[in-house]
Amino acid sequence: MTSSGTNADHSSAEPLSPAWELLLPAAAAPARGRGRALRSAFREAVRSGRLAAGTRLPSSRELAADLGVSRGLVTEAYEQLTAEGYLRSGRGAGTWVSEGVRAAERPVRDRAPRTAGARYDFRPGTPDLSLFPRSAWSAAQRAVSGRLPHRALGYPDPRGLPELREALAGLLARRRGVVADPERLVVCSGVAQATTLLGFVLRDEGVASVGVEDPGSPEHATLFAATGLDTVPLPLDDEGLALAPLERSGVRAVVTTPAHQFPTGIGYSARRRGALLDWARRADAVIMEDDYDGDFRYDREPVGALQGLDPERVFYTGSVSKSLAPGLRLGWLVAPAALTERVVARKRTMDLGNPVLDQATLADFIVRGGYDRQLRRCQRAYRERRDAMVTALGEHFPGSAVSGIAAGLHVIARLPARYGPEDLFLERAASAGIALRPLRDCGTADSGDGALPLVLGYAHLTPAGIARGVAALAAAVRSGRPAPG
Repeated sequence: MTSSGTNADHSSAEPLSPAWELLLPAAAAPARGRGRALRSAFREAVRSGRLAAGTRLPSSRELAADLGVSRGLVTEAYEQLTAEGYLRSGRGAGTWVSEGVRAAERPVRDRAPRTAGARYDFRPGTPDLSLFPRSAWSAAQRAVSGRLPHRALGYPDPRGLPELREALAGLLARRRGVVADPERLVVCSGVAQATTLLGFVLRDEGVASVGVEDPGSPEHATLFAATGLDTVPLPLDDEGLALAPLERSGVRAVVTTPAHQFPTGIGYSARRRGALLDWARRADAVIMEDDYDGDFRYDREPVGALQGLDPERVFYTGSVSKSLAPGLRLGWLVAPAALTERVVARKRTMDLGNPVLDQATLADFIVRGGYDRQLRRCQRAYRERRDAMVTALGEHFPGSAVSGIAAGLHVIARLPARYGPEDLFLERAASAGIALRPLRDCGTADSGDGALPLVLGYAHLTPAGIARGVAALAAAVRSGRPAPG
């Protein structure tokens, strides 16, 4: 490089730091205005925060060489900006960006799905994140970080680490009755990605629409729409998905939550499970089983996975979002043999596989018994909270019908019609800072008797918090004003 006032050829030089590259346009300005442009570029860089307070600047000689300008130009800029307070310097101590300059504020938005300002949030779907086993998880992370070979940090098998697929296969077979060949198990970023993977594969197979439970999870329709598939709402009866509407719909794929239907909480009967599989064989169709909270049971015997009855017709999905934390983004999809490779190919093009260290940590956590201990801990906590919810509803909303309580992390509460109309009820709840999810948000919800059906989550609230929240809701509904905090 030269120290003249012209641009130099940087082809053989070390690459500039990104912090100094932003000065290059100023260095390329016409000679007469170059000093002014350089000082202006410095000021903007400091004000915008691109040169953060406390950043040490290179010497005038080094920066002049990097920018291809004269040293005098840089020295003059340093002196002027020091006088203005943008920079500070000391004899023999170098030149620094001043701490006293307030960079322009650029707030970074957090779009996590939270209800801002809610005093009590009864919406379902979130576990108690304070139960996340930080110490045990950190110990597993340290253990795997120390023993993983260097080659394991390369691009992984898109299906997932072999040790995690093997651990999950054993876990799912033992706890849920899944026929889980590790070669047919794909580690995913939660059930959401598993659903998307399935949607793309079905579209490639010529499927145009997928049946979804009504009422059911609104997320299913959203995720399938992102893959170009339509969804067909299908009604339920007391045993599960109603067969006659399913037969008439003409769909070749359907999504179900048979262990604990969302949101009604019913478990599909054995007869309905068998009939659903018979339909799939006759129609040459497939079933996606979303086992979103199958590990949490309180007052009934375990209900095994539908997939265990016909692994070649059922895609089985699950995750650690309810048992550990949704932020881990770790789930799985067990696919029929005929479609496994197509799922894997889609997974490869989507993200090349899940993070290796997270997968290895979960594998270690499962193998060493940490996952089973976590499930027992959550089971005790959530049973207590379920009981607190039922008790509070009985005390503050007498006459309510509460269902879906034998398992899962939410209940359906049908409040008597005298607390309505529904829109006014929800408005009063919102004014009291109470977040609710009406059953109508999940599809068809007309009970025919004027009742107010709500889907109430309780896992993320303490028993005392549940009692206070339900009491506050009752007070707000009675008075039409926010309850005192």
